Amino acid sequence: MAIATPDWVKDAVWYQIFPDRFALSEEVEKPGNLEAWESPPTRRGFKGGDFLGILEHLDYLVDLGITAIYFNPIFQSAANHRYHTHDYYRVDPILGGDAAFFAFLEGAHRKGIRVMLDGVFNHASRGFLQFNHLMENGIASPYVDWFTVTGWPLRAYDPRRQPNYSAWWNNRELPKLNTDNRQVTEFLMGVAEHWLQQGIDGWRLDVPLEINTPGFWEEFRRRVKAINPDAYILAEIWHDAHPWLQGEHFDATMNYGFNRACYGFFGGEWLDTSERPGGFQIQALDGPTFAAEITRLLHLYEPEVTRAQFNLLSSHDEPRFLTMVRGDTRRLRLATLFQMTFPGSPCVYYGDEIGMAGGGDPDCRGAFVWDERQWDLSLHADFRRFIALRHKHPVLRHGAYTIVKVTPTAYAFARHDADTLMLVALNVGEEEVELALDLDIVLPGRLAADALFVDAWSGAPEHVQGGKLTLTLPPLDGIVLIQR
Repeated sequence: MAIATPDWVKDAVWYQIFPDRFALSEEVEKPGNLEAWESPPTRRGFKGGDFLGILEHLDYLVDLGITAIYFNPIFQSAANHRYHTHDYYRVDPILGGDAAFFAFLEGAHRKGIRVMLDGVFNHASRGFLQFNHLMENGIASPYVDWFTVTGWPLRAYDPRRQPNYSAWWNNRELPKLNTDNRQVTEFLMGVAEHWLQQGIDGWRLDVPLEINTPGFWEEFRRRVKAINPDAYILAEIWHDAHPWLQGEHFDATMNYGFNRACYGFFGGEWLDTSERPGGFQIQALDGPTFAAEITRLLHLYEPEVTRAQFNLLSSHDEPRFLTMVRGDTRRLRLATLFQMTFPGSPCVYYGDEIGMAGGGDPDCRGAFVWDERQWDLSLHADFRRFIALRHKHPVLRHGAYTIVKVTPTAYAFARHDADTLMLVALNVGEEEVELALDLDIVLPGRLAADALFVDAWSGAPEHVQGGKLTLTLPPLDGIVLIQR
């Protein structure tokens, strides 16, 4: 069948927000015993971030160039990350509840910002009504078939013994929903439909491949698209997802292949290989190996999918990119420039743009620092100008991609269409590098021998001679050129 993905996604620049940690409003009443905002994050503690706080900082996101927000789970839960859902129809009261969310949603849409929620449909929590009902009533509960139970009484709180019911990765806090039960499937479909009807713009699906009920995701797509044909359906799949991206299931995946390639090349010898993001060992990549991986990623899926892929550098599930490259902001800058000039839908993890660091969970989930005196203002300015560049030039979102030159420490490519040719050259090495670019590779026989390119920001000219352009790149630096 024909593959169609939402057009707006290809033009979006995303910002991922962990709701408990981005912003706190004095207008939202909070319970006591919250952690100090500036204290290190913990696995169980709450900072008290909320939706009115996010609403109050929407202008910050607009100024940065953000046009879409992905939220980690927002529904009522006893966990700060809220992947332990209690009530799928209620926004967590610590976040301000439904009223605060709808105020935020209206404000975001008014400023042209789309909103995607995290759908945790494989498992719920011990506080989920139907599972709590099971704990209280045992085999007599009407919800006994909503889960897969292997013995009674339920061992939901005994750490000395394995849970006697199916749970995500055997974590007793996360009982797995039995989607082979039609009532469960209908409940989850109803949740997805409800929030779309309230105005959200898409679903990011947590561990979707752990739901293996035949036809579940095909039905999910049909029902989501029936309500909003432009809704984005994003799957958390960490590996090749080709069978799931053929137009019947998901629009795209979180592009961890992109993230790993960027770790390897832009981190280089500075890459902290003691960290294992997502449980994987990451290795440094030289230019040719990086180019081969990028080529593989660009040809893995149909172009319609590739342009909708969710391209991330950091996330809530991994050490922040800056930590992976041992705090070298030059490497984060280069990776972000590449991200903003690469096909797909780029996402900034909250705080990366001001230089926030953090290792694995929970360190990567620290509270956003609103004191600008603690920001890396130069890094923030670069994020703004790289995002602005992407918005300004449609070729960076929709144009063809051609690798022009690769060396062990440098990588140059072109984005081009019928009207525009842009060159991006990146040097991840500690030494200056000279690159002779043969532009006939990009547009054979169509580029004037004396064509002129200018720097995307300074306007400084670079002249083509005999179809070739020679560039000198300083260490750990990049350049973007536009044909005039």
